[in-house]
Amino acid sequence: MLASRLTFGLIVLAMIYTVGDISGAHLNPAVSLGFFAARRFPLAKLILYVLSQCAGALVASGILRLLFPQNPMLGATLPAGSVAQSFVLEAILTAILMFVILGVSTGASEKGITAGIAVGAVIGLEAMFAGPICGASMNPARSLAPALISGHLQHVWIYLVAPAIGACVGVLGCRCVRESGCCSSRLGDTNLRVKRVSSS
Repeated sequence: MLASRLTFGLIVLAMIYTVGDISGAHLNPAVSLGFFAARRFPLAKLILYVLSQCAGALVASGILRLLFPQNPMLGATLPAGSVAQSFVLEAILTAILMFVILGVSTGASEKGITAGIAVGAVIGLEAMFAGPICGASMNPARSLAPALISGHLQHVWIYLVAPAIGACVGVLGCRCVRESGCCSSRLGDTNLRVKRVSSS
């Protein structure tokens, strides 16, 4: 169980260093929404990215269905406790994740060297801590796709709404502690800054 939760962070870390210089390694619609809220990402790209993220998640879940037809859940995210508990936890976890991502994507350029480690570590640690409680999804696409393919849609709204709220809260947190204008960049600077999050 511990290894599977660490895998979440390690996969994200690997993908950041692999495709960060191509797309910014946006694997999470909530993070893309956070960049949009931080005025670092245009709306047109946000829509395309979210569609791509969800399409990729659906393909992955479809492959899991073919490989493991006997598995009824396919990795669907479900709350272990109450709905309110999972909702609040998912929002907090995503806020922390977004805060870290914004932190390693601004300031001195050398921060980009360890961006993948920082982001991957946060995801892995949060999955270890909160995974047994709420699933620690922090990613609407990661929860939506297996829910659709497996037909377990009862709680999927938690993992769509809470991460979106959490990402926006993370942006507000960044604005409170970072230098003036850290989350009000001109959209023309988006590509450089997005790459810096996840490249290197």
